[in-house]
Amino acid sequence: MREINPRPLRTASRLLVGVLLLLIGAWTPIAAQTDAAGGNIQRKVLANGLEIIVAPSEGVPLATVELVVKNGAFTQTPEYAGLAHLFEHMFFKANDAYPEPDEFMDRAASLGASFNATTREELVSYYLTVVADSVKGGMEFLNAALRGAQFREDELRREKVVVLGEYDRAESSPWFRLDERIGRQLWGDFWSHKNTIGDRTVIQSVTPQQMRTIRDIYYVPNNSALIVAGDVSAEQVFRYAEQVFGDWPRGADPFVRAPVPPVPPLTKNLGVIVEEAVNAVTVQIQWHGPSASKDEAATFAADVYSDVLNQPTSRFQQRLVESGLWQAVGVNYYTLNHVGPITVSGQTSPERLREALKALDAELAATLEPGYFTAEELEAVKANRAVTTAFGEERASENAHTIGFWWSVISLDYHLRYINEMAKQTPAQLQAYAKRYIIGKPRITGVMLPAGEKARLRLTEQELAGLGVTP
Repeated sequence: MREINPRPLRTASRLLVGVLLLLIGAWTPIAAQTDAAGGNIQRKVLANGLEIIVAPSEGVPLATVELVVKNGAFTQTPEYAGLAHLFEHMFFKANDAYPEPDEFMDRAASLGASFNATTREELVSYYLTVVADSVKGGMEFLNAALRGAQFREDELRREKVVVLGEYDRAESSPWFRLDERIGRQLWGDFWSHKNTIGDRTVIQSVTPQQMRTIRDIYYVPNNSALIVAGDVSAEQVFRYAEQVFGDWPRGADPFVRAPVPPVPPLTKNLGVIVEEAVNAVTVQIQWHGPSASKDEAATFAADVYSDVLNQPTSRFQQRLVESGLWQAVGVNYYTLNHVGPITVSGQTSPERLREALKALDAELAATLEPGYFTAEELEAVKANRAVTTAFGEERASENAHTIGFWWSVISLDYHLRYINEMAKQTPAQLQAYAKRYIIGKPRITGVMLPAGEKARLRLTEQELAGLGVTP
């Protein structure tokens, strides 16, 4: 799976959510804080630690019910690489309430439910959209899968084939090998904690006991959130959640039981070259970016920095794309707690590759110059981000996904403050971010070339690692 747009769900890397400290069992509207669509987000924490987040919106009599678990690639040791995703596939299989797969699907049909799930780096989410008066039935549907999964050998065997088929399709993409080789260099020993698709041999040898181990460690109420967005009453949702999930036993803290190791620092520039059946040269450069919890302020600056440089009228685009050196070039930061990557990617021609890389590096360095960012540019991108966020929150399903992402990655408070914090960003803050994380910092420079071009250009990975790098 190729990297999702770095701020999930505010477009796709802007998903947000969180955790404000409230007394266990109490709920309250978040005073003076509303989502961009104007609806009050309300929350309650059950006695077992399950957080309930409600985002009411009127208009369409539908609701999305989403269960989010702090699981995903970041919890995977090498021997579990890819199993968070396989567990997601097994979630909707036979369980104690619906022992046959057809029964489970029939129940979904009777609810009129559209349902799906997704696995990302720092969360797994399961969601269904139902008519508003079927919210409790939707909760019961998720609860049956969550707490009664049987992990039957025959179903695991079949689903393993499905997941390996997804792996095959991903591997057939010309970008797969480039992404994987860059990822292994960028993250080192942390690679299994970033690699959502996982390892083929691990998936092939999976056992039901491994599925149970994932459930026992991570699928506990105090590591989960239930989000309901749409035409609902918060009081009613809280009542239903208590009835359906209130007796779900609290578990040990997963991250005391299975701590996530620190991300090893990137200490030097490295080059990666792959050749595929492609026509253009694709360049992908990545750095270690901010951790959302350790340098929250930099995440806001990172978004504005990227947005300004990506504007078609920006100096960055004019110097690199309008000049003809690059066919396209873009900048992105993916907000994550366990270090989000910064990516600059683009396409050029084999003949202009060296020149294009040098020009790119010179233009990145120029972003530190006084006056590089204008007040007009900053205001334009801030306004655009506010509008796109508001549109996303108009759709209950997208709003639920956004809330779920940010609840897992950093906090609901971050989500609610996002637009205000974006509006405060100044050129000095953007430049401080670039200086701390990009300019002169260790990076991986990867290129995907048409077959035979590496030899023709006499390009080596050692040369690529140093091309255009500012001391």
